[in-house]
Amino acid sequence: MSATLHRVVIIGGGFAGLSAALALKDSNVSVTLLDKRNFHLFQPLLYQIATGSLSESEIASPLRSILAGRKNVTVYKTEVRHIDLQQKTIHSDTMQLEYDSLIVATGVTHNYYGNYQWAQYAPGLKSVEDALEIRQRIFMAFERAEKELDLEKRNAQMRFVIIGSGPTGVELAGSLGELAHHTLKNDFRNIDPKNVEILLIEGFERVLPPYSSKLSAIAADDLTKLGVQIMTNTKVVDIQNDHVKIIYNDIESIIATRTVIWAAGMQATPITKDIAKQSGAELDRMGRISVSEDLSLPGFNNVYILGDIAACKNEEGNLLPGIAPVAKQEGDYVAQVIIAKLNSKSIAKFKYFDKGNMAVIGRNKAVAQLGKFQLSGYFAWVIWVFVHIWFLIGFDSKLGIMLRWAWNYWTDKRQARLITLENANRDNSSKSYRVK
Repeated sequence: MSATLHRVVIIGGGFAGLSAALALKDSNVSVTLLDKRNFHLFQPLLYQIATGSLSESEIASPLRSILAGRKNVTVYKTEVRHIDLQQKTIHSDTMQLEYDSLIVATGVTHNYYGNYQWAQYAPGLKSVEDALEIRQRIFMAFERAEKELDLEKRNAQMRFVIIGSGPTGVELAGSLGELAHHTLKNDFRNIDPKNVEILLIEGFERVLPPYSSKLSAIAADDLTKLGVQIMTNTKVVDIQNDHVKIIYNDIESIIATRTVIWAAGMQATPITKDIAKQSGAELDRMGRISVSEDLSLPGFNNVYILGDIAACKNEEGNLLPGIAPVAKQEGDYVAQVIIAKLNSKSIAKFKYFDKGNMAVIGRNKAVAQLGKFQLSGYFAWVIWVFVHIWFLIGFDSKLGIMLRWAWNYWTDKRQARLITLENANRDNSSKSYRVK
């Protein structure tokens, strides 16, 4: 690649980073994409890996394959450790790079609000590794319950606790309810999977807090029909290997369980602190960086902060949510900004086009908030299906998931639930065995 080309380095191959790389494909710039993994992950469907509906390869596409036809784009699998804003240099675990324009889109990780010890007992859901870890815990819980003679211990194995009732928690709870009541209903001899307890714990007064109270009530009703017990206004104060301690109405109680899933909070990746320390940028409580109107880092107009780590506000002054449509639009926009600056042109400030929010509860059940319109039931579910198919990367992924979903819909079967033998006898307190 010619050294005279403007050097754009993108950190992160998620929705924002990949969208920027694709949008720069025909421009006269050199693009380098850095990611610690070699694939782009369609995170909205991670919960389906966790509950056996899909396998990881169906929602993960190799970055090199996606960008193979973009000759001005180079991909490196490497983990960035430090960014020197003054020297315009990036230091990773394997290399050092210089840049002219930098796009940082490293995403978020789990936030246990200072209780880091909970992570070993209550994994979150942001990566393939997380989804596989949760999946093995779910299916091993049924396997242990099948051979457990002690009734109290068996009940603990069949009690699943999901902490947090945003879209991730709701979709996990609904999918787990369908798994127990439909997919596994005839698979065991000593237990009835329909007897599972699925507890969805929420600190606020209702599920899906960002949605309208009407859609929240519909989602709660649909979840209840799937056997999910909703516990709102409930605070989690401790998580251990065999129980969760909660407070409800100022009364402390203990829930015996061997499977806990965390869906209660996110925080920006640590690199934002490094950037803020050097630039003086403001961080919000989630560690996100406040950005300028063109998504650049204040004081550094050649550095752009995108996706979940950007504290970007809409025209009403509200922070944009950390969802895929926001990240994709930001990536497309910043590519335009870089090209415009190279051509000495100006560009309007970033404006997010809100296409709405959706959450699926189960088969034929979903809620959708599309501007002023509120939809639920079958029609919302159909929209959810087509929107997610549309946003998938690559024709093979789209076709593969369409066929998989059709098969799952008509047969109630989920094929991605194999447990490897390695360390499969160990409990859920450690990451010890894997599902493929």
